[in-house]
Amino acid sequence: MIRGFIAGVMISNAFEWVAHKYILHGVHRKGKARFSPSPASMNSHWAHHRFVRKQQFGDDGYVEGLKNDRTRLELLSLVIVASTTSAMAYPFSKGMALSFWYCAGKYFYVHRRAHLEPDWAKKRIPWHYDHHMNSNQDANWCVTRPWFDYVMGTRVASTHELMESNLLGMNLPAFIEQPLNAWARRNLPKVFARLEQNLTLEQKAQQQLQPEMVSDETASQAA
Repeated sequence: MIRGFIAGVMISNAFEWVAHKYILHGVHRKGKARFSPSPASMNSHWAHHRFVRKQQFGDDGYVEGLKNDRTRLELLSLVIVASTTSAMAYPFSKGMALSFWYCAGKYFYVHRRAHLEPDWAKKRIPWHYDHHMNSNQDANWCVTRPWFDYVMGTRVASTHELMESNLLGMNLPAFIEQPLNAWARRNLPKVFARLEQNLTLEQKAQQQLQPEMVSDETASQAA
């Protein structure tokens, strides 16, 4: 049962990446609007992005609770996904079936708390803070843990200071974290090279955007 639960958590993290990228953000199409198999979910999610950018990572939709359309749609989607996947997994692994419900609940808790407490988000899930606040919002697809972003090379940090201290994105005691990081750097050099490359590109992009942001602020003050 434990193995099934752990496998389910890993599968759920991969699903976060896939669903966020292809369903919630949609696929770019030249000369056309983005495509998503669920346009309602995609439109709702981009509305969430717009609110978050305006409110410095906060989203009042979570304060409103079930009165808010976006919050209701997110909860409904999580229930549908958890119900479907757990029903499929139950005959083979009760642990995996349980993990899908656990991961759905954790996703909602983490995502909601992050946008109600931005300082908590910057400290505990900086990959999601970067997802919303970076120059390019089409990256950093994982929400609860950054695992699959590392696998797919889509973890784009804005600064070294903001970035999580280990690949697991977990608060670990030093006697575990230090050897884990040493092992990771020794055995996964391409992952860290890609992280540095992504970080450098993001910082350059932010420097290019900064003059535009300053000019926009000056124009708005003059108006």
